[in-house]
Amino acid sequence: MCRAFRSEEAQLEKTLMSAMLWQPSAERISAARVTAFVDRVNRRHGQNLAGMPDLWRWSVASPAAFWAEVWDFCGIIGDGPGSPVVDDIGRMPGARWFPAARLNFAENLLRRTDDGDALVFWGEDRVKRRLSYRQLNRLVASLAAAMRAMGVTAGDRVAALLPNMPETIAGMLAAASIGAIWSSESPDFSVDAALARFGQIAPKLLISCDGYWYGGVRRELGAKLASIVGGLPSLEKLVVVPYLADEPDAPAIPRAVRLDRFIAVDAEDRPVFQRFPFNHPLYIVFTSGTTGAPKCIIHSAGGTLLQHMKEHQLHCDIKAGDRVCYFTTCGWLMWNWLASCLASQATLLLYDGSPHLAGCRVLFDYADAEAMTLLGLPGKVVDAIVKSGVKPAETHCLTDLRTILSAGSVLVPQNFDYVYRHIKRDVCLSSISGGTEILSCFMLGNPAGPGEIQTRGLGMKVEVFDDDGRPVTGKPGELVCSRPFPSMPLGLWDDPRGERYRRAYFSRFPGVWAHGDWVEVTKHDGIVVHGRSATTLDIAGERIGTAEIYGHVEAIGDVVEALAITQDWQGDRRLILFVRLKPGVALDPELIGRIEQCLADNLSPRHVPAKIVQVADIPHTRSGKLVELAVRDVVHGRDVAARDTLANPEALDLFAALPELSD
Repeated sequence: MCRAFRSEEAQLEKTLMSAMLWQPSAERISAARVTAFVDRVNRRHGQNLAGMPDLWRWSVASPAAFWAEVWDFCGIIGDGPGSPVVDDIGRMPGARWFPAARLNFAENLLRRTDDGDALVFWGEDRVKRRLSYRQLNRLVASLAAAMRAMGVTAGDRVAALLPNMPETIAGMLAAASIGAIWSSESPDFSVDAALARFGQIAPKLLISCDGYWYGGVRRELGAKLASIVGGLPSLEKLVVVPYLADEPDAPAIPRAVRLDRFIAVDAEDRPVFQRFPFNHPLYIVFTSGTTGAPKCIIHSAGGTLLQHMKEHQLHCDIKAGDRVCYFTTCGWLMWNWLASCLASQATLLLYDGSPHLAGCRVLFDYADAEAMTLLGLPGKVVDAIVKSGVKPAETHCLTDLRTILSAGSVLVPQNFDYVYRHIKRDVCLSSISGGTEILSCFMLGNPAGPGEIQTRGLGMKVEVFDDDGRPVTGKPGELVCSRPFPSMPLGLWDDPRGERYRRAYFSRFPGVWAHGDWVEVTKHDGIVVHGRSATTLDIAGERIGTAEIYGHVEAIGDVVEALAITQDWQGDRRLILFVRLKPGVALDPELIGRIEQCLADNLSPRHVPAKIVQVADIPHTRSGKLVELAVRDVVHGRDVAARDTLANPEALDLFAALPELSD
């Protein structure tokens, strides 16, 4: 698990010596997929590996053997793996994985064709649907046939502005079956934000819905869709999926057709799968765009499939018949991650809307109703659940829930404790961390080990470098991956020579992936996440991670949320802390003193802000991440690019020309 704060290390030592937050039973360890994988490696490679730490070391020392075993163990469908496993492992970027293999991503996800649940969907408390594997295959076949009929071919882009609903999964699988490239975003994106992304990749087809529900409010998309269609000259057709209405008024939008009419073509019950090289492009995903134009990152079908199946089966213990839910929009990488669970023959429990319905109980209601085995949540949603005071352990059964994942922002120590005390005692809680850039994770959980320390991803040679590019342990530095891995992006869109790609991820340490996170490897081989490198605070010559400040400040009962930046001031920089407080609470000298004392006692005097300022709201991306750089720009009077990519862009205005920052 990911511990965010250096001051927690003493307590961590005591915990390790006494009781773990979670310890898997002998039966669970024996039944875990990673246990079977370790046994397989020991037999086939003459090893004597004893568990996840040994397996990680072997996986990075023998990457070709490791990834070939993942291919076989996970049952990849295709022509392969072939030989060699990797061509030119010393090149980064440039190494080519499984160059002789051919596969189809959709064929791997649609391996089941029976009447068991493939997709279950809750659209808040208003819409409930389910599709069997047989029905999903049929829908994908119809969509793929319709795409082919309109001229979509391999390499064409299919874009989607959709909620996390069954048609989104089916549309992606249909595009993948043809070899087209899928790119999706959330329907709450503004016209400008959607065009800033889709306008770069020139899609031939756009799939959207007529609207969506959020917090019980009906939100129609008709006018927005008309403007988006008008801004995409490459677009040949818009397919409108019904959500708010059974028969949406699609003909009112140029080049639009309702879904039922689009798929009114002859199709088989099962899609036709064309196999492509391992590195055939599958997805284009976008960076947040809060500090410039969004980067369009291209991911391969083979790399995505292999990496996700490794993470699902070896780090999350997902098995055939499991029922997996991750609360995500279709513009966050966790949607792509969730979709791939079909390859492990799991049922996807899709949810669209607000996670705060029914007093933050709606996802736990879903867990009980559908025998959920894995629940994934953004860190900020966990924060909201904790602050709501809901105690599912007292109100819900959660009998089948084995795993809870958290991603998107640091899960602070007190929230670990809350999960085990008030949600479920016997659950593997894993804080996972990676990024859009790799469409996967660098750090994940260990379902067959004690629930206290997070592990590095198998096959990922994750290290921490100091400013001179030397590996360090026990002190913060840059998160790097010093050896190639299959899910490295193919590159950036419209970057034919790879110059922007190399500049973005390889310019800091040539030949090594620098991810932009400020982290630490502990002496227990765990990972401490201090924040993003770009948002670390340089105070008196020391770099301070923002995450360690937030965890302590937000543990104070009156504080809902915090955000820290440095302000240029009188030829130097000073630390500014913004706080959003509970309704009715004012930032008085007593509360300021408590915050200052908390930071001084738990961190250091350097962590005490020069100013603490109360604000009514704090801006986030749609996946719940704070946008410190955008706030810093506003405070300094600079323009912020792509404001409308934020979930609450109006919050940025609260930070302009604050009188508290003028003295």
